[in-house]
Amino acid sequence: MKPLSEQLQDLSQRAKKIEDSASAVHKKNHAQLEHRLDQLHSDIQSSGQKLEASAAKAKQDVHSGWADIKHRVDERLTAARTKLQEHKAERDVNRAERRAENAETDAADAIAFALYVLDQAEYAVVDAALARAAADDLSAAA
Repeated sequence: MKPLSEQLQDLSQRAKKIEDSASAVHKKNHAQLEHRLDQLHSDIQSSGQKLEASAAKAKQDVHSGWADIKHRVDERLTAARTKLQEHKAERDVNRAERRAENAETDAADAIAFALYVLDQAEYAVVDAALARAAADDLSAAA
């Protein structure tokens, strides 16, 4: 598993790609948008597979929807806070290490999910721009 700092760097790079796609929309660079749309389709498929593998490993069902995901995240955070309060005085290094690894795994899963959602959002933006361009072209031709 990548360190969290590297995963967050990946997330930042993906956000920059979304910004670049939005810039291409304003410039109406259709070839660049078509290329990016194909690239995004591939990235989304890859991210989705990685996310599903991670979710299966953690025995989570990513496809259950936002409400379910939020509910589970809230439960985990509440449980983590409760455990942290209960074990503040505890000096057991092994348990602390396991808790840290579990928290890092949870953070990595959340980052993977965020990357997947960013890909989906960018795909929707680019697809909408291309649809608008096609509609504008048809209106101009009519």
